[in-house]
Amino acid sequence: MDHEGQFRRAALALGLPDDEVGRFVQHLRLSIRLSGGVGGVPVGQFGGLPRLPVGMDWPSDGVSPLPFIFSVDCAALPRVDGFGLPADGSLLFFLNHEQAAATGERRYGRVVYVPAGTDTEVATASTDEAFVGEQYDVSATLRAEFPGWFGVDEDDEDEDEDDLSPVQQQVARDLERDLPHLDELCALANDLWPPNSEYVSAWIGGYADENVVQSFAEQTLAWREKTGEIVIPVAKWYSQVELETHRLTSEWVSLARFPVDNELYYRSVGSFVIRHDDLAAGRLDEALSVAELVP
Repeated sequence: MDHEGQFRRAALALGLPDDEVGRFVQHLRLSIRLSGGVGGVPVGQFGGLPRLPVGMDWPSDGVSPLPFIFSVDCAALPRVDGFGLPADGSLLFFLNHEQAAATGERRYGRVVYVPAGTDTEVATASTDEAFVGEQYDVSATLRAEFPGWFGVDEDDEDEDEDDLSPVQQQVARDLERDLPHLDELCALANDLWPPNSEYVSAWIGGYADENVVQSFAEQTLAWREKTGEIVIPVAKWYSQVELETHRLTSEWVSLARFPVDNELYYRSVGSFVIRHDDLAAGRLDEALSVAELVP
């Protein structure tokens, strides 16, 4: 479906300037919300035993099997403009959340793509079934997402400009200049693709978590300094990280993000992120797993 065209027509019907609408849709992303419960056409499975290609071993970290989180049928998902998810086949997500959070190592998370037409079978669990969760089907709906620097999700809407960093102040001035009707445009997008109204099992697509992108920015700048490509004065480090984070936001996309049940933490989140270019080229093995534990 042409979601950009749908939004543009609705915005122009409200009298919003065409050039401003064009700038806004460059930043608007739609994510696919996966929810269980009654109703909706099943597009995937949470928990239980996954269907893997015949003869394929259960994905592991090299020592132990990885917990299966969920799978989706790509052909059954709503298509989203600019999001290069495979048109068919299945995606399966495996993540040992606690080990990934404790070590940051990639081996504790894995995305498996099963092309359409592949012979599959229900995987056999090991004698330890602690990593097999309760099975249920999920259906899909869409929601609108905006970059964090839009500020539409800030708790303190009356934040003083003096409390913002110079980079944040410049971004705010650019937004005021380029998108004077930002509030109306965001409200329209939320009307067309509403925010969460029920328990969500996972989101596919949309913006990668800002803290994750900031971590990538810090690593990128640190590596460029180490190789002698650039020199960043200590006093300018944080502003350079902000600028690099702002730049990388457009390069990365959230492949999947989901809450994780954990008795020791009140907010546990697992996710997989990937560069737009890698996703469009089908390089799903380039997806990075990220785990967050908050006491």
